[in-house]
Amino acid sequence: MAEIKLFTSESVSEGHPDKLADQISDTILDELLEVDRGSRVAVETLLTRGLAVVAGEVTTKGYVEIADKVRERINEVGYNDTDLGFDGNTTGVLIALQKQSPDIAVGVDESAKGDKAQGAGDQGMMFGYACSETAELMPLPITIAHKLMAKFTQFRKASEPRSLRPDAKSQVTIAYDAQTNKPLYIDTIVLSAQHHPDLSRADVESLVQTNVIQPVLKEYGEYVHGAIKYYVNPTGIFTIGGPQADTGVTGRKIIVDTYGGYARHGGGAFSGKDPSKVDRSAAYAARFIAKNIVAAGLAEQAEIQLAYAIGVAEPVSVLVETFGTAKVPEAEIARRVKANFDLTPRGIIELLDLLRPQYVQTAKNGHFGHAEFGWEKTDKAALLKG
Repeated sequence: MAEIKLFTSESVSEGHPDKLADQISDTILDELLEVDRGSRVAVETLLTRGLAVVAGEVTTKGYVEIADKVRERINEVGYNDTDLGFDGNTTGVLIALQKQSPDIAVGVDESAKGDKAQGAGDQGMMFGYACSETAELMPLPITIAHKLMAKFTQFRKASEPRSLRPDAKSQVTIAYDAQTNKPLYIDTIVLSAQHHPDLSRADVESLVQTNVIQPVLKEYGEYVHGAIKYYVNPTGIFTIGGPQADTGVTGRKIIVDTYGGYARHGGGAFSGKDPSKVDRSAAYAARFIAKNIVAAGLAEQAEIQLAYAIGVAEPVSVLVETFGTAKVPEAEIARRVKANFDLTPRGIIELLDLLRPQYVQTAKNGHFGHAEFGWEKTDKAALLKG
């Protein structure tokens, strides 16, 4: 019998306070890019009961009524009723924005070096990952966790209001073959769902099992073997949620945003940052490269590390790691990557169409694994095959 190892990933709903903060920051980014594609944005949001604080740096030629956009986003997510203890109609909005530091801008703005001279907006390292476990070329635990949260939100918004509420978390544990690292079965599912006080724990468990968990599991029947352990609202009650219960801050769910802990993370958050910030754009590029490597059949797993110096266009390093699954030498894969991808900030922005307003959607169910994003395409796989 195969030796088993367990791996767990979590996701959160769009009504989770940290995710709501991410969406507000990315809403502001999208609105600023809509009025000026050259906007430089680094915005963070803090949410607590009755208050949203928007702070950071913005340089733009356009204008956005930020307080209105904050309240609209809060209402759209589902906090639009005073009974919830936090709602967009009554939330105060405090705005503390300033221009981007000229010391940063001088390294990022184009110069006489040519039209590829745009430097990186910060130093740091970024990781991208792909594997053959799912159709999305994502790890199985985070993929199922995200789909549970997407289904939760879909059901909640379609059901009557005296039912489930916006805040929720999912957690999925997968049993893997310890020798081959292949997923074998779903071991445990945890789902905590905010709900109306009139609902009992049994009511919530029935709603969640019938309308969220079981519909998602139909997609993954090959991994449903034996008795899955379920924990729905394990504390028994979850009526107080969102920013009323817990302060939300942009950038606190970086593992949820990426690979659920399955691959390494460079440490930089994404939401609220325009694509001149390589924290975001280079992480997308690294995912794009890793996904195309796996799609090309060059490896079963691929992790890409990129590193940049602030104000310098070319990455200071490009590393390819395939965890022993490569079909050709890693050095050859790295050579093909460097030959076929412009990894300067301007090159990445053009390749992935990153000046297009699109970012609020990334702040809902992870930044990776969703076909609508340009960094999820596999149109470079043929080039990498050599």
